Amino acid sequence: MQLTHFGHSCLLVELEGTRLLIDPGTFAGGFTQLTGLDAVLVTHHHPDHVDIDALPALLRGNPDAALLADPTTAAQLGDPWTAVNPGEQVQVGPVQVRVEGGRHAVIHPDLPVVDNVAYLLGTAGQPNQLLHPGDSFHVPDVPVDVLALPTGAPWLKISEAVDYLRAVAPRVAVPIHQAVLANPAMHYRLLRLLKPEATEFQELPEGAAAQM
Repeated sequence: MQLTHFGHSCLLVELEGTRLLIDPGTFAGGFTQLTGLDAVLVTHHHPDHVDIDALPALLRGNPDAALLADPTTAAQLGDPWTAVNPGEQVQVGPVQVRVEGGRHAVIHPDLPVVDNVAYLLGTAGQPNQLLHPGDSFHVPDVPVDVLALPTGAPWLKISEAVDYLRAVAPRVAVPIHQAVLANPAMHYRLLRLLKPEATEFQELPEGAAAQM
């Protein structure tokens, strides 16, 4: 599996010749020039996860991509977006997209909790290769190879990020959702210090592909 981080929560996943882009949001950049995508996946409707102004350019270059999103986002974007719900599985070429989670983490009790789906990607021979939880602390009931780990957010303390990392205990954790941090390196240092012993913490250089 190959991952490219386009900033914040946006990841390009290349698996068995299939290319899937997750959460092309406003804090990410460079993704509008991508072509050859097989799917675009959105976890929830917040702008840092789906940049409505950038979508037309992205989709013009990828007219055949499957477009999957949580129910709220799919309703807002309309046809040809498809709403996906927790418990469903979508096949994109050889890649199995398991839809899990369902709700965004609580930002504040006075704010409504919105839809947020987590995506668990793999193949029939190698399931559960990547978990992208969006803005949630979703822990699957299966072992996860690579976790896209939210690192900084209005709904997230570093202690919660550590506890979430320990709960999932992946082989590799790659930090995402860091654009709101003035100094992500400080958080990364704590995550490296407090991660499970068997987990590798691997920062992804923005815009550069990395093998997992």
